[in-house]
Amino acid sequence: MTKRTLAICCLVFAISAHAQEAANPFTSKEVSPGIHVIYGAGEKFVGGNVSVMVGDEHVVLIDDAMVPTAPALIDAVAAIAGKPVDFVINTHYHGDHTGGNAQLAKDGTLVVAHDNLRKRLLEKPGDAGGAAGIPVLTFSETVTFHVNGKIAKVFHLPHAHTDGDGAIHFPEANVIHAGDVLFNGIFPYVDLDGGGSIAGFIAAQQQLIDMADDDTLVLAGHGDPVATKADVERNLAVLVDGRKRVKALVDQGMSEEEILAANPLADYHDDYNWSFITTERMTQTHYRDLTSE
Repeated sequence: MTKRTLAICCLVFAISAHAQEAANPFTSKEVSPGIHVIYGAGEKFVGGNVSVMVGDEHVVLIDDAMVPTAPALIDAVAAIAGKPVDFVINTHYHGDHTGGNAQLAKDGTLVVAHDNLRKRLLEKPGDAGGAAGIPVLTFSETVTFHVNGKIAKVFHLPHAHTDGDGAIHFPEANVIHAGDVLFNGIFPYVDLDGGGSIAGFIAAQQQLIDMADDDTLVLAGHGDPVATKADVERNLAVLVDGRKRVKALVDQGMSEEEILAANPLADYHDDYNWSFITTERMTQTHYRDLTSE
């Protein structure tokens, strides 16, 4: 092989590798030995943030993107783990976190979730990729995995983002995967129709803070994927203050339209407003939550 031919082959290989890398919309970061966070690599929405624990014994995946992006996510996990996923833990029932369930289950993965999450996916199995994606192992309060020489403790956070939220604590690694109980640096989505509540969301974030220290890494469901205890405290402060501001106007007898016109969350707009949960929608969520009590 001539030098020119070798150079061309190397160039073709490099272009091919780059194309394959660019084709996968996910990227990853190892946050602790054996624990990786996986998240969207570009501006296009591909689903919620995901994490995976790998080791000699088992591969444990936390959430699995949307139905259209699940194949790319599974490829990204395979590149990290080098072997099939044994368990996938769903943090809640939304389709941007459960879309890969069916594909994984057909390959032998066991799907684990809270009791309420299973009930909601039974009503809407398409969000899990079909009936095969319905969780087969459920828990009411906690379940603990003892794998790869580590502990992964899954625990229920009631009526927070939904009524079936689960967070995962890796105590030896000092890592918590919060799922959508943490929208890091942006207004959170509180699914009031799915059993969530502002009070429950606040209580859940406070529980995470109480579990953490200054070195704890908290993996968010959306927004910047890796947070610290201080980041969670900042997000919680915005939610608590926003609720206080809207409640003051509700207590004055103002209507929803009047409160929206007053724009009580204006101070947070530049930093926390985003395409899905705008400042207006966050205000509406506070209003609806407060007036439905």
